Amino acid sequence: MDYRSIDISSWIQEGEGGNGKTYSHPDNPGVLLKVNKFANLNDEAAMKREVEMAQHVLALGLTTPKMYEIVRVGDCFGMTFERIQGKKSLARICADEPSRIGEIASLLAAEGKQLHATPCDIAFFPSRKELTLKAIDTVTFVDETDKQKMRDFVEELADETTCVHGDFQMGNLIVSGEGKPCWIDLGWFNHGTPLFDLGHLYLLCNVYSQFQALRDITHMTQEQLLAFWDAFATAYSGSAEHADFDARVARFAPLDVCYLSYHNPRPEANQMFAYVVHDFVEKLY
Repeated sequence: MDYRSIDISSWIQEGEGGNGKTYSHPDNPGVLLKVNKFANLNDEAAMKREVEMAQHVLALGLTTPKMYEIVRVGDCFGMTFERIQGKKSLARICADEPSRIGEIASLLAAEGKQLHATPCDIAFFPSRKELTLKAIDTVTFVDETDKQKMRDFVEELADETTCVHGDFQMGNLIVSGEGKPCWIDLGWFNHGTPLFDLGHLYLLCNVYSQFQALRDITHMTQEQLLAFWDAFATAYSGSAEHADFDARVARFAPLDVCYLSYHNPRPEANQMFAYVVHDFVEKLY
């Protein structure tokens, strides 16, 4: 299929996340262009899948920007989508106004609980349980003993059918200039227990926050990310004493390491990933 070709040199970079960059053009301020960083995410099939996922998420009654078209950007593919006027990610709000971290973490908790209570279209969206088992089998940096412990844990999970974002974190919920929340970056949307999403956020705030790369993506300091988790866990669990909640969520953190590596293999980080997985498995399984 022929797609419209875009000359990226005439576009202005607006933002950057863990997986891609967004651009705007002065001639069409109501549209944004997204180009993923990784080869496995910016081919034609991946772009089609992400567009379809956004359309299906809208059909579930959840708020997300409208997707417009797939385009060619040099040798890669990209997509254009609705620009939410005055939008700001929760991560950027926390970075710019640290005094609001508690408020913003509570907002993510409230929107997350609504998302996690929404019945998913299981005929279209994949099972996170099945994807996780596949990821465990595929990763090469985890030893077989740890893999088997994780497999046993995942296989005992109930086959839940509510929505899971797949990359649940403060950078993927934005608010418009009118304060309306909106989910973005839905390429990994699936169904399963919400603990998969919570384990991802726990990992980012409590483990990856020590690394500069994650702090650059979120625009937040390690102390701010730790404070964010404390406020989020309090709001989501309903208790300021959330140690038991943290322990239950943390069991999903090593699964998330495998899941992310399955989608975006990064051989240079395998030693660090292996340590993170083994440490969690040894302590919690």
